[in-house]
Amino acid sequence: MIETANSDTSNALPATPKQLAYARKLAEQQNVVLPWEIQQDRRALSQWIDTQRTAPRVRDARPSSKQVALAEWIARIKRSAVPDECFRDRTLMSRWIDSNKPR
Repeated sequence: MIETANSDTSNALPATPKQLAYARKLAEQQNVVLPWEIQQDRRALSQWIDTQRTAPRVRDARPSSKQVALAEWIARIKRSAVPDECFRDRTLMSRWIDSNKPR
């Protein structure tokens, strides 16, 4: 039987479990999709990982869980509420915390 150019994936080495785990971690950090086809080929996955490692990191704008916990603690002490918009932006949350810290 003659192989065609479409059977390239049949000769590809499978990705290692460590490669897959690292690629999934990068995909989660960068908030991107890890394509299924790339997960099947060790070389393609390696190239995808290199591309993602050099890409600028996407930083989540939401406040951290520690910020939220601190803000809610301050709000309980002051018997007030944390504004809703603070839960959508870490900078606003930080400013709210700084301006409402108990003295």
